[in-house]
Amino acid sequence: MSQPLIRRNEWRALATRELGAWTPTKTVSVVIPTWNADATLPNVLAGLAAQTYPAHLLEVVVVDDGNPEPVSLPDVRQANTKLVRVTEGWGRANACHTGALASSGDVIMWLDADMLAFREHVEAQLRWHHEIDYAVVLGTKRFVDPARLTSKTPAQVRDEVASGAIAKTWDWEAEETHKWVEGMWRRTDDLTLAGPRAFRAHVGATGSLTRELYDASGGMATGLRLGEDMELGHRLAEAGGVLIPDHASKAWHLGQTHVMQHRDQINRYNDAFLANLVPTMRPKRNRRGRRYDVPFLEVVLDSRGRSAVEVIEVVDAVLDSSLDDLRVVLVGDFDDLTDERQSPLGDPHLEQRIVHRTYTGDQRVELVDKLPAGRCRSPWRLTLDGVAQAPTGDAIEDLLDDLEAHHDGAAVIDGVGRLERTAAVERVLRTRTDVPDDALQAAYGLIRVSASDAGWVETAEREVVRYEGKMKRPLPR
Repeated sequence: MSQPLIRRNEWRALATRELGAWTPTKTVSVVIPTWNADATLPNVLAGLAAQTYPAHLLEVVVVDDGNPEPVSLPDVRQANTKLVRVTEGWGRANACHTGALASSGDVIMWLDADMLAFREHVEAQLRWHHEIDYAVVLGTKRFVDPARLTSKTPAQVRDEVASGAIAKTWDWEAEETHKWVEGMWRRTDDLTLAGPRAFRAHVGATGSLTRELYDASGGMATGLRLGEDMELGHRLAEAGGVLIPDHASKAWHLGQTHVMQHRDQINRYNDAFLANLVPTMRPKRNRRGRRYDVPFLEVVLDSRGRSAVEVIEVVDAVLDSSLDDLRVVLVGDFDDLTDERQSPLGDPHLEQRIVHRTYTGDQRVELVDKLPAGRCRSPWRLTLDGVAQAPTGDAIEDLLDDLEAHHDGAAVIDGVGRLERTAAVERVLRTRTDVPDDALQAAYGLIRVSASDAGWVETAEREVVRYEGKMKRPLPR
């Protein structure tokens, strides 16, 4: 818990270690998923055999993702290289997760089977993991025609990586970049100004993180076939990670990516999955009318000891908000409700039963006996202190929009409760065991606002419109 606290994504405040001028101690496992990579894999492994990072701390795990012809390891490779074959599932996410489970390093590095790393590639990323355990480091690359390597043996490639000559095989400044990712780096000063949006840049074929952070995030979504890196990036942010692009961690990407060749089709495919799983990608979501697997906001209210009328009035006001993308978690003694014979009006759990029956069929309300352990499942959590105040129609959405615009991490609403960004809370917990206001302020920024300024009113004043039910004569046609 002696980790330094990095504000938002402003990682430049972190002291970095100069290449070659520090003593590595952490082990690293480079996980390489392979599918039809026979032409490039030998050169990729040759490059890893010439890294400046100490060989005794480096493990390479090649994952055969059910290739038509089983993968075999070439002679030129890093000494501690092993081959793992996927036995269940398929796809890059599943292969990466299989490799992670089979590896032993303190740090996990992903490297695609068409990435020829420069000699400092691993070292450049690992220096960050010796500073903080919640860094997520991205390498950089240029897309090149691999035909220039045709005449070279893997041993020659290894030697050119070791000497640094491989860096001159192509012209770094002239070759094609990953335009979207590096454009985002450029617009946000290497993501330091991107704040909570930084992890949208978690794409690409090389990156690393500690095993602890990988496990804390939940790991790769093995059922995804595409877009797994961006989905994992969202959960790494929620786990408190900080995304660091390292320009010294260079590699040649041997050929174009599948995404570059089929961008529109892949984006169309990904939208259906990422819109449901990554709530921070809000432009992919409708403002009204849809329900998503992971809501943008979770609202928590303890209903115990309160009248059903009070609870229902507040919850209905929340559900009536202009922000549709939310879930309400109601905590109560719902396990005490039974079907034993009793007078309905004399039920000792009458208030809880009415609350339970009111919302048991509502898709946006979850009824629990206690709040689930661990971090919030949504990017934001609003914890209500009571039922005296209720939000007006636009109150919640307006406050969230304000916090998002300023990249803030929390708002304390006097007399109402707390609105907290999950990533901010988890970032603080990476450095200490509690989450006081001053730590949230230091991590992301915190504001205090009165209930009236936040758009909350006395609950009795908040009307949720219902249908008119008065019996009337039929209108003439």
